[in-house]
Amino acid sequence: MSVISGKKILLGITAGIAAYKTASLVRGLIKSGAQVKVVMTPAAKDFITPLTLSTLSKNPVHSSFYDDEDDNAIWNNHVDLGLWADIMVIAPATANTLSKMASGTSDNLLLATYLSAKCPVYFAPAMDLDMYNHPSTHKTFSTLQGYGNIMIPAESGELASGLVGEGRMAEPDNIIDFIEQHILKTLPLKNKKILITAGPTYEAIDPVRFIGNHSSGKMGIELAKTAANLGAQVICVLGPSAITVTHKHITVLPVTSAAEMFETVKTHYPSCDVVISAAAVADYRPKQVSDQKLKKKDGDLSIALERTTDILRWLGDHKDKQYLVGFALETENELANAQGKLKRKNLDLIVLNSLNDAGAGFKNETNKITLIDHKQNIQTFELKSKTEVAKDIFEKIMSLLNL
Repeated sequence: MSVISGKKILLGITAGIAAYKTASLVRGLIKSGAQVKVVMTPAAKDFITPLTLSTLSKNPVHSSFYDDEDDNAIWNNHVDLGLWADIMVIAPATANTLSKMASGTSDNLLLATYLSAKCPVYFAPAMDLDMYNHPSTHKTFSTLQGYGNIMIPAESGELASGLVGEGRMAEPDNIIDFIEQHILKTLPLKNKKILITAGPTYEAIDPVRFIGNHSSGKMGIELAKTAANLGAQVICVLGPSAITVTHKHITVLPVTSAAEMFETVKTHYPSCDVVISAAAVADYRPKQVSDQKLKKKDGDLSIALERTTDILRWLGDHKDKQYLVGFALETENELANAQGKLKRKNLDLIVLNSLNDAGAGFKNETNKITLIDHKQNIQTFELKSKTEVAKDIFEKIMSLLNL
C-alpha cells in the first residue's frame, strides 16, 4: 500500500511526445490504490488516445468543455473536476501549457480545471533541451512554484530532437515516488517510529495442537496502515494471521508464540516513539510441550499451564520516551477493569472494547471503542469500521502528543 492509496488524482495531459508514457503512469497510480480521472488538452489526443486512458483509469476522459452525444451537449464541469481531486498532476507539462498556467490563461478544459483546483498541483515538465533552459521557462517554473505548485524535476537523457540533456519528463515510477515522498514530508507522523503488535499467539501443546484465540489481527493491521499513511515508519509484530500486509512503510515481523512476540518487541522497543499493544497475547501456555503428537486415550486429559510474560506490563515498567497504548477487551465491569489496567501497567492510553457490544471484538469488520487517557479522560465512540476506529485512535494519540 502507498500513501496515495485512496486518493483521488486528476491527471492532466498536454501535447508532448512524453504523453505516450501516461498509460504507464495511470496504471502505476491505479496500482498504488489511487482513483484516477484524466483531462487532456485537445492536441494531446494526437499522442495518446482517450480510449487507452479511459480503459486504464476506468473513468471517462475529457478534453473539451462539452461532449456531443446524439446531438445533446453534455457539459464537462471544470469546477467539479477541480474540486473532486485530492491531487492534480500535470504530466507531461509542455512549455506552452506551463506558460498559460503561469499567466492564468484559460483557453481549454485542462487550464480551466487547473485554475479551479483547490488541491496540491504537481507538474512534470517535458520539453527539448533549449526550451527547458530558456530564461522564460525558468521564470515560468519560479512563478508556478510561487503559486504553491510543486515541480517534479525533469530528467536528463536523449530527447525527441536527438539532443541529449535535461528536459525529459520524469519516468512514471519516479513521478509516483516523488509525489509519495513529498506527501510523506508533510504528514504529522513523519520521522516517528511506531511499533504495533497484532493478531493472536499460538502456544504449542504438541507439534499439531496449540492453545490460541479468535483474534484475526485486523484491528492491529488497520492501526499499522493508518500510522504508515500518516508518515510513520511502522514495525508490525504480527501473530498468526490470514491477513497480509503490503505497505512501503510497514515492516512485518511474523511471530507465533507469546515468547517470540516478547523477544521481538523487546528488541525494537528502545528505538520507538509510540507502541500500541493490540495483539491478543495468550496469558498461559503449556508447561511442557510434547515432542510427539499426543495420542488419544480413554478418560480426560489434563495440561498444566504456566504464565507467559506480561508483555504490556514489561513495556510499562521499562518505559522511557515511548508513548504506550494498550487494549482492554472486557466482558464485565468494563470501564473499571480498563481503568485499573491503565494505571497498573503504566499506560498513556487504553482502548476499551466490550464483547457485550454487537459488532465489536474478534473477527468483525467493525469495532466500538472507548478511549481512556492517563488523566482518566473518557471518550466513547459509536460502532465504526476498524479502519475508521484506527483513525480515531491516532487522532487521539496525535492530539495528546501535540502533533
